[in-house]
Amino acid sequence: MTFSPALVVLYVADVARGRAFYEPIFGAPLEASEKFAMFATPAGARLALWAVDKATPPAKLAAGGFELCSGMSESAVDALHATWSARGVAIAAPPARAEFGYSFVALDPDGHRLRALAPTS
Repeated sequence: MTFSPALVVLYVADVARGRAFYEPIFGAPLEASEKFAMFATPAGARLALWAVDKATPPAKLAAGGFELCSGMSESAVDALHATWSARGVAIAAPPARAEFGYSFVALDPDGHRLRALAPTS
């Protein structure tokens, strides 16, 4: 049997604040409450937000501290950077080239890193 993750859970301080950030990206959540929200991504995976103080069993993590990466073309990296910058999303690192590709890093309200990446071939 193999372990094949299809859901990523981000522990957040405030689910409503996280929903307000992620809804413009993924649309309305598939399910939501004051302590949990789950979104479907265009790639078919699921992304959930779970209030760090309500997780069962208790999470021994602080909110933030995770990076989600999305592969795309260089022009899409630039376009997404422009869109998110105009929306007021915090940008931790502007578009730049590195050994692994061309990318920028944005932050969600809890400090989770969102990297838009055009990988090096």
